[in-house]
Amino acid sequence: MSAWNVLDWGKLMRISQEIKRKIIQIAAFGYSNTYLQNFAGGQLYKGKWKQFCNPGMNCYSCPAARLSCPIGAMQAVSGSMNFSVSFYVTGFVLAAGVLFGRAVCGYICPFGLIQELLYKIPSPKKKLWKGFTYVKYALLAFFVLLFPVAVTNELGMGAPAYCEYICPVGTLEGGLPLLATHPELRRTIGALFSVKAFILVLTLAGCIVICRFFCKVMCPLGAIYGILNKISIYHMDVDKEKCISCGKCHAECPMDVDPVKAPNSAECIRCGKCTVCCPKEALALRFRFKDFG
Repeated sequence: MSAWNVLDWGKLMRISQEIKRKIIQIAAFGYSNTYLQNFAGGQLYKGKWKQFCNPGMNCYSCPAARLSCPIGAMQAVSGSMNFSVSFYVTGFVLAAGVLFGRAVCGYICPFGLIQELLYKIPSPKKKLWKGFTYVKYALLAFFVLLFPVAVTNELGMGAPAYCEYICPVGTLEGGLPLLATHPELRRTIGALFSVKAFILVLTLAGCIVICRFFCKVMCPLGAIYGILNKISIYHMDVDKEKCISCGKCHAECPMDVDPVKAPNSAECIRCGKCTVCCPKEALALRFRFKDFG
């Protein structure tokens, strides 16, 4: 096989793999947002499916949303008067993380798809300073886990701090559509919404110039899955004997990970781009059930 055919076949494999991933992403997005007709009246679906959590980031208050947001649900329960922690929400997130790790982010997170579409907008593209990737862990620790429990009102109830003060996903998917259809809500807009709108603008701008900016910097759910990446059943294997240190996998990675040096990095979303660009097939994503027997 000529060098040209090898290169052409490699490109075809990358395109094929990415098309498959996009089909899964679109299907997951569609299943998560089945009530598009609710946008017209600004109504929310409150049926039985809302008691279940989406494994990815998708706002509860989005008119089309079928499922709840796990981060919102986690805060709502931990901030209740009896400070109980929902075994369902915590167990669901941990189970998804142990099984798939951040493959959830790469394949079935609705806001992950939105970010990738934003990144396709023509603009100068930038790399993110690695130090910013630790911000999401601080947001998880303080705004999701600590503040809803430690900062309470006279009834002993804590606010869902991340959703209320920061979450750009909620502002985009829930806040703006509801304001557009409910004039009475517009009269209640104050400084807090202005701050959240500013955070949303920064986030969207960041997603246009930096691939998956929100995933890298601001997503507390991604932080949880990232912590579990090293022990997740779905993981990456590297055959060091096959690897020729060409650096193609690192250059291809949308999360700026070097898969050879850190195959199970907390930033890896298991998108598989590195595995199909490797000329020696030294990288592979697979389930490792035998390690859990």
